Amino acid sequence: MIQYICKMKYPVLLLMIVGLALCLTGCTQMFTGKKSNKPQTGTVSSSGSGTSGMQASSSVSKKTTAVYYDFEDVLIPLELQVVQDKSMIVSTPGFTSGILVLKGRVERRSLINFFNSNMQKDNWTIVSQIKSPTNSILVYEKASRCAVISIKSEHFTTWVEVGVAARINQGSLSGDMGTMSESDLLQ
Repeated sequence: MIQYICKMKYPVLLLMIVGLALCLTGCTQMFTGKKSNKPQTGTVSSSGSGTSGMQASSSVSKKTTAVYYDFEDVLIPLELQVVQDKSMIVSTPGFTSGILVLKGRVERRSLINFFNSNMQKDNWTIVSQIKSPTNSILVYEKASRCAVISIKSEHFTTWVEVGVAARINQGSLSGDMGTMSESDLLQ
């Protein structure tokens, strides 16, 4: 075997050594457990289910799949990137509202399932859903706020707009909204 390798041309031998070195260092980095420098708040186990009390925590690895960006109770999948120049967020002490625009290569149906599941976990109540072949609008409410999530599929990109605003009246959205006055806006 060594005689065969010695008969090979020098560039081929060098290429094989470099390739082997790259493969070995790549495999080493896979198992070091390095984490990305993005905020890591939403996690799921790699098996897709929670761990039972009998399993050791080291036997099931956890992987970050979603983060909270500007709204502390609206979880966003990591596959979506924030589009800063189209987003508008207003933060005051104790309250953040605005429109967060995101895009990514994620199936619309997957996003609908993600938001329906995670918004309920963050104590949002679903009010309404409107779906068409390329667009979906999801409406949620809390006691003092409402959220509207718009999902639009294009050829290779899915656009998501997450709007969070204060409720004008503190009653249920399903009740009589009546007319809006200036005093309603100042509450």
